[in-house]
Amino acid sequence: MAKIKDVAKLANVSPSTVSLVLNNKGYVSEATRAKVQAAVKELNYVPSEVARNLSLNRTNIIGVIIPDIAHPFFAALLHEIEIALYRYGYKTMICSTGEKENSELVFLDMLRRHTMDGLIVGAHALHLESYRDIDLPIVAFDRFINDSIPIVRADHNQGGTMAAKALLARKPKHVVQITGHPSVHTPAHEHEDVFSRCIQEAGIQLDSVVMSANALRPEDFARAAKKVFDRYPDVDAISSTDLGAIAALREASLRRRRVPEELSIVAYDGTYISRLPSLMLTAILQPISELGKKAADTIIAMIRHEPLPDLTPLPMKFQQGETC
Repeated sequence: MAKIKDVAKLANVSPSTVSLVLNNKGYVSEATRAKVQAAVKELNYVPSEVARNLSLNRTNIIGVIIPDIAHPFFAALLHEIEIALYRYGYKTMICSTGEKENSELVFLDMLRRHTMDGLIVGAHALHLESYRDIDLPIVAFDRFINDSIPIVRADHNQGGTMAAKALLARKPKHVVQITGHPSVHTPAHEHEDVFSRCIQEAGIQLDSVVMSANALRPEDFARAAKKVFDRYPDVDAISSTDLGAIAALREASLRRRRVPEELSIVAYDGTYISRLPSLMLTAILQPISELGKKAADTIIAMIRHEPLPDLTPLPMKFQQGETC
């Protein structure tokens, strides 16, 4: 395999001149540039990406931390982030924190050691103190870290209002909401708070089943759905994320509760799985494609020391399904 010294020898120039040509830096005459390019072609020389990035003080790698790569919402979001970063010329390194102790801290240490150029943090772990005094490119997705780290998020205030409006139109008597754990610092909890306020202001009975911290697997939501029906047998309206809504739909079928005639269900997130059940879920859709692109645009702007894009929360959409 040819090395940069072999190219320099064939072109009769120094290795540093070859490096200038390959990295398109500095002044090199057209005649010398042509000789170097001819030598590269003749030797079939492939530049070392590691060496090039070291010389340019970059890695072209962005780390993305998410709670669970198997979760439909985070899988879809990651897909969009990876595509957007690839178009910028960056590769994605993924950290799924589920069942991995301190994995978020490992990625943060990698950023400090400059083994990646930036970090998009969407995990729901509880290591906020580790982000203090870090002056490096970090973007938070749907997570409060500190005032110096920008947040990309959807308009959960709007989403909570839309979910409540959809269920109230069915004139329920007892609403139950499956909620995330309050120890997780995420703006996504806004939709639960707004939803609760809307239901209570309408004078409707409201109860909640609270998930454990970082309980994101289908079996976690299946247990939560069972609790809903065991604790509140008269429930006639349920709100949850997609996985919780699907679990509630299944549990209702097992208990011979007709949806939507006897029980209304509204999902939150609106990923592709909301359109898979025999009854398509009525859902509040997060703008996943736009969120992924916005996260990529923001981290790239930070790396390039450019003005950040508009970080106003992105609007939600409504999916009229068959469950409400």
